[in-house]
Amino acid sequence: MNRKNVTKAPLHRLLKGNKPDQAGWDRLGLFGLIFCSLLVMQPSSAPAGKLTVEISGPADEVEFVGAFQRWDEDGNLRRPVNPKAKIDAPEVDAVAKRTGNNVWVFENLPPGRYELVIMLRGKKRIEGWTYAPVLEFDPFIPPTAKVEDEEDRAWIEKDIRNSRHYENKVVPLAMAGDDKVIRVLMMLLRDLPTSYEAEMPGAATLRFEIWQYTWRYGGWVKERRTRVFHRIIMPRDQLRQWTWVWDPRLGDIRIGNTPATLKYELPDLSSRSLPGLYPY
Repeated sequence: MNRKNVTKAPLHRLLKGNKPDQAGWDRLGLFGLIFCSLLVMQPSSAPAGKLTVEISGPADEVEFVGAFQRWDEDGNLRRPVNPKAKIDAPEVDAVAKRTGNNVWVFENLPPGRYELVIMLRGKKRIEGWTYAPVLEFDPFIPPTAKVEDEEDRAWIEKDIRNSRHYENKVVPLAMAGDDKVIRVLMMLLRDLPTSYEAEMPGAATLRFEIWQYTWRYGGWVKERRTRVFHRIIMPRDQLRQWTWVWDPRLGDIRIGNTPATLKYELPDLSSRSLPGLYPY
């Protein structure tokens, strides 16, 4: 075919004779309206999960069960730490409903990684955690992980003990990692006089953080960056009455579209086997 001899018809001529009449336009409009209505009427397809927590122990001990969706997939806090947070009112992302004798149910949880908190009578708080990344692009470490090399553990504990801190009680509660990276769940408490005395006489400060030690050039180096995820300021005489401990069984709980069940036995807090804050 000789392309030079081909002429193109104007667009209005190509469409001539194919244009719908008014009845056709009306039918098209009706079909479009019905289609849009069907889209609006479709139920939301956003996935949601269900978590049932079956607690064994005295049924009257448990007052509250909540869930934190604390971290995003990159290990960043999903919301800033509240400096005015209250120890007896966890600012959770979801609250479970009691549906039976110590059976608590979370409905419509968005998929993700959760950490639970259980409040007991008598100023007792049990919470789960996850070793979130401290540096960018690092993976999460589950709370059940350990440090296999006791020499590494001992060295880090000594380094924390011998370092200078603003707080007068700086305690490594748990530790996990390998020969390259070790993360530490830290409790930092100051119950000596602080600059907050004018605002709150007898004020004490309490923080929980994730620290990281990285193996560099033949030795462990503490990263300057930390992950603070709780900050509390309250009168020290009240703080000293509280139990706030950490249980790995309540951390790193993955929720998807399939209902999940967690069976949890309340610990014997009098044994002080879980790490954390105890009355003193």
